[in-house]
Formats: sequence, structure tokens, C-alpha cells
Amino acid sequence: MKKRHSVLGFTRSKLKFALYLSLVILFSIQSYSQGKEKSWEELKQNYEFPAWYTEARFGIWLHWGAQSQPDEGGGWYARHMYMQDVGSQTFGKDAYPNHLKQYGHPSKVGYKEVLQSWKAEKLNTDALMKYFKEIGAKYFMILAVHHDHFDDFNSTYQKWNSVNIGPKRDIVGDFRESARKYNMPFAVSSHDDRYLNWWLPAFGSDSSGPLKGVPYDGNLTKEDGKGLWWEGLDPADLYGLPPAKRTPEWIADMKKTWVLRHKELVTKYDVDMIWFDGYGFPYGEPGKEVCRTLFENSLKKNGKIMAVAAGKISEDDAIVKDIECGTSNGINLKPWQGIITTSSGWFYKKDREMVHNARTIIEMLADVNSKNGNLLLNMELLPDGSISPDEKAIFDEVGAWVNQNSAAIYASKPWRVYGDNLNSSLKRARNIANADLDALKKQAESEQFNQRTIKSLPYGNDEVRFTTKGDILYVFVLNPTEGEIALPTLGLKSKQAPKKIKSIKMLNGKKVAFEQTDEKLTLKIPANRPSKYAAVFEIKGAL
Repeated sequence: MKKRHSVLGFTRSKLKFALYLSLVILFSIQSYSQGKEKSWEELKQNYEFPAWYTEARFGIWLHWGAQSQPDEGGGWYARHMYMQDVGSQTFGKDAYPNHLKQYGHPSKVGYKEVLQSWKAEKLNTDALMKYFKEIGAKYFMILAVHHDHFDDFNSTYQKWNSVNIGPKRDIVGDFRESARKYNMPFAVSSHDDRYLNWWLPAFGSDSSGPLKGVPYDGNLTKEDGKGLWWEGLDPADLYGLPPAKRTPEWIADMKKTWVLRHKELVTKYDVDMIWFDGYGFPYGEPGKEVCRTLFENSLKKNGKIMAVAAGKISEDDAIVKDIECGTSNGINLKPWQGIITTSSGWFYKKDREMVHNARTIIEMLADVNSKNGNLLLNMELLPDGSISPDEKAIFDEVGAWVNQNSAAIYASKPWRVYGDNLNSSLKRARNIANADLDALKKQAESEQFNQRTIKSLPYGNDEVRFTTKGDILYVFVLNPTEGEIALPTLGLKSKQAPKKIKSIKMLNGKKVAFEQTDEKLTLKIPANRPSKYAAVFEIKGAL
């Protein structure tokens, strides 16, 4: 009996030990797993911007979604459709009257019905990706969520998404598959961190007219949807709660959900890049946590961080600096990106005002590249997912020029200075006082929204931009005409100290006559050039 008790005790001891050992191993695995998750500061410590991005120099963005669907009303349609008076935001002045005409009054037919009306019935992601690659884009970005808080992907944490409503398809997922098919680095954009304030007009009402004081549909509750197409969906998950009901706990929970949505976005779709709108990390630490997850995911997959995060986040060296509708005022050592679109509204609208054509886009690309930046060009896709004829004509011309001059674009580096004969357009302005010229120069030195457009004065015929690759110096003559131009920066006694030039030719192989003295390089621009746009010359010997 004692022996049996002894054996039983031994067995129980073994079981206890085994259980203890299992728990130790389990907690060790958990601790190890948690230990492998590096902090943002750790991840960025030895971070280097990947070559796929720094050498790309030209990318395409589709800033496209449900707000493309209404005929008129600007790029913030979802906000401005609830505003009889948009105040200084005049780019949205047609949203409210258009909504009345196209949909109905926002107390009865709100933005949620705009979402439902968007079908994207002609969207062919393979065909679009093939086209973007053909016109020279080296990376692609799709809008994943705008200020409207509507996810254009199969979101676990936001039921108001494109799989459940409208197109009934995973927009981000479809583009991701096509990007991989065509070996195109894949990026997503998020504009979602301002939606709480951005959506406030949806909780208002008309200040005048027959429906004065009748609440807009932002005030609806989940119970109001019974028997309607949106039954089971909560308007508060789209618009947010009415301001009076927003507690600190609710806002904190919203931020937690924001993090979950975006961590899912960067991991499930295995994105190469995320771009944030607004200034600083979205919501502060939550935005930083999403960037950390992006980098961590890339590190685990590749053995090194191949991902990129971009935004108007100047205080962090691991973030690509973003300049909206503008360019840097000088050469940046750190990679940066200029983003532009063809019209003033970002989303396609029938009443849009065009601000760019092929000429101005090409000039922007040359300028941005000369300052060590990438140009990300937005196409304003039609609501059905197809390309409008006017956009196609512009992008075809840009693509032809990019392909002709690719040697001077891809993997290019800046020279000691980005250009010569600068501020030529200002100098050409008639009847301008020196004080006015100084003011214009100061304005041009700002970065956000400093772009030159089709309304800007043309460049002088001698203003140029430079890029380099290896021992070759490339010169972009922005507004070329037949005849001679002088470039003081390439004089033998210039501060830039160029060497004796051996040869100059256009990128089609045609040699160009030149003379280099101590004071300047005189370059003869031929009448017959490969393109009517910026002319590019290859110079050997100067570097």
C-alpha cells in the first residue's frame, strides 16, 4: 500500500512538473514572440529607404472612390453636401445643390446613399496596371480610405466598406493582385484621421428653406434602418456619434479601432508603402504604431525593411516627406515626394477645373527629380472605374516623354545644384517691381501648394534642371526653342567646378554643338527634337 502511494505520489509529481514545464515553455514562447516585436525607434534605427522607391522617381496614384460618383461638388463632396454655405471652402460650393438635384435632400438621402450608388462597374484592375506600367510608372498607390471613413477594402473592423456596400468588391485587394501580377510596388493611402471634425456638418440641418431645421441623416441610429437597404448597419460607424454623445471613452475606442483597421490594411494586403494625409502621425502614437507594424511585417517577410511610410511628417527621419501640389525649394538629401493631380479637386467631377496638362506635369517631374524627389501623379478615374478621354490624352503624352527620357529619370541623383537660370518665369513678368519680384520669390520658396500650373507664366527658354547617373550629367531644358542657351553653372570656373565637357547629345543619339568657356557652357538647341516638351541632353566629361 505504501509502495502504491509512493508511485502515485511520484506520478502526480511528474504531472505537476510536466504542467509547470509546459507553462514555462508557453510563457517563454509568448515572451519571445513579444520580444521579437521591435519598437518604432528600434526599427528605424538602421533603416535605409529601399532602392525600389528611391530609384523609382515616378509613380501613379488613383485618388478614387465613392466621392467620384456625384457629378459635381468638388473633392470633399461627402462633407460639403451637408453645407448650404461652404464659407471659404469654395471648391465645394456645388455639392449641396448637386445633391438635391442628383439624389435628394440630405435629411432623407444622405452620403450613405451615395456609397450605395457607386458601383465601379467598369473597373479592370489588370488593364489599368498594365497601362500604368506602359507609361513608365514604377510604383502604384490606391486610396484605401478617405476622410469619409469608408474602407475600400474587405475590412474586418469597419462594416461600411466596399465589399458590403456599393461595388461589392475588394477594391484594394483587386489592385493588390494586379500590382503583384505586373511586378509593381503597391501602396495605399489613408486620409482617415480627421473624420471626426470633417463629418460635423452631417449632424446639422438646413438654415433656410422648406426643410429648415430637419436633421440630416448623420443623426440616424441603427434602429432607423429597419426594413431599409442599410438594415443592420449603424450610421454612427460611418459618420461617428453626434457630437453631444461623444465621450472620451468612445473616442479612445474609436482610435483603437482605427489602429486595428490600418494594421489589417498593411498586413493582410502586404503593402509596400502607406501614405498618410494630414500633418504628423495620425492621432500621434496610433499612427506611429501602424508604421511600426508596416516595418515589422516587411522585416519578417524580407529579412530587412523594404517598406516605405510617407506623409507630412517632418520630425521623423524614417518617413518620406510629402509635399502636396508642390515641390521642394531645394535639393533634399532625404527622399521626398511631390503629389499632384490634373484638376483642382482630386476626385473626378464633370465641372472640374483643370490645373495641369502634359507640359506642366513633365516640368514638375523634371523639377522634382532634380531635387532628389519622386513625383506621384494622380489620375482622376471616372466613377465607373474607367479612364476619361481627356485624362488618357494627358497621360499618354506624359508616358511617351517618360519612356523617351527614362535614362535621365530612373535611379537618377541630384547634382550639386538643381538648375540654372532660375526664376526665369518671374523675370519674364512685365511691369513687375523689384519688391514684387522678391515677394514672388519668397512665395515660391514655400513648399506645400506651390506648384506651377497651366496658368503660370512659362519658363524662360534657358531655364534648366539637372540630374546625374554615374559619370553622366543630364540637362532638362524646360521650355526649349531652337537656338543657343548659356548655362553659367557649367562654365569651367563656376563654383560648381565642372570638368572639361567631352560630348553632348540628345537621348535619341543626336549630337549637339556646344562651346564651354570659363564663364559658361553655350548649348545649341536643335529645331528637331524627340518631343515638343522638355528637351533632355546627355553630357559626358563634366562630372
